[in-house]
Amino acid sequence: MGFFDKLKKGLTKTRASITEKIEKLVIGYADIDDDLLDELEEILIMADVGVNTTDRLMEAVRKGIKKKEINSPDDLKPFLQKNISELLTKESSDINMAKSGPTVFLVIGVNGVGKTTTIGKLSAYYKSQGKSVMLAAADTFRAAAIDQLEIWGERTGAKVIRHEENSDPAAVAYDAVKAAVARNVDVLLIDTAGRLQTKSNLMEELKKINRVIQEAPHETLLVLDATTGQNAISQAKLFTEAAPISGIVLTKLDGTAKGGVVIGIKAELSMPVKWIGVGEGVDDLRPFIADDFAKALFEE
Repeated sequence: MGFFDKLKKGLTKTRASITEKIEKLVIGYADIDDDLLDELEEILIMADVGVNTTDRLMEAVRKGIKKKEINSPDDLKPFLQKNISELLTKESSDINMAKSGPTVFLVIGVNGVGKTTTIGKLSAYYKSQGKSVMLAAADTFRAAAIDQLEIWGERTGAKVIRHEENSDPAAVAYDAVKAAVARNVDVLLIDTAGRLQTKSNLMEELKKINRVIQEAPHETLLVLDATTGQNAISQAKLFTEAAPISGIVLTKLDGTAKGGVVIGIKAELSMPVKWIGVGEGVDDLRPFIADDFAKALFEE
């Protein structure tokens, strides 16, 4: 099964909560009226697209009606697909790779979202692209995270830079960058602690890591769990206060009807989704392609 087919399968629950409900809605109406628009608005909100994003989409729908771009209920689904696709492609989801030397990824996120597993899958992805990969265990506050990263290092053939538990995360990041440069490594993935409840400490920690690795990171990726819906957007807002996030990794899209959160993240935070996960397998994390997402969401 190719990744697009996996994406379609993974979005089954989300498609049922958005597309199939829209299809059932338009069957019940001969004309577009306020009741239809109210029900459409409710469908989008319930799919975790978000209130602000739903307002934007509904405003576009009303303008589309006035401009005669929408003439019947049947026109709503293709109109929404086009608008959502344009919204998702507004900013580039391309990965910022270093022109020379190692590309450094700083990976952050609260504990439990699959952050360390995501790093392991990113390692596997770049190894499959023929690149050399190094991992840095800068989540030094959890021995389990360090051990888990070492397991992924063995599994993907990536060297792991680690210090003792409770050591300075910035020191791990600094040593890892030095080692990656010395060994001509293509990709360095740095795991970090995910303790949002101590936001001020986390902020200082991330700032320190950013200082010691100087021109890097080239990407600061925030890992979010799609099954948490609107909570994922709240987490993202908090993390943007702690670090300059360059993109989102959205995991567990296959286990939720809340995949509309992809649209909400992009619209409300002006932040690109750069990777998506649609399964437990190593190959089930791939770069996000907005057109593919919109097609998988709306097309049969």
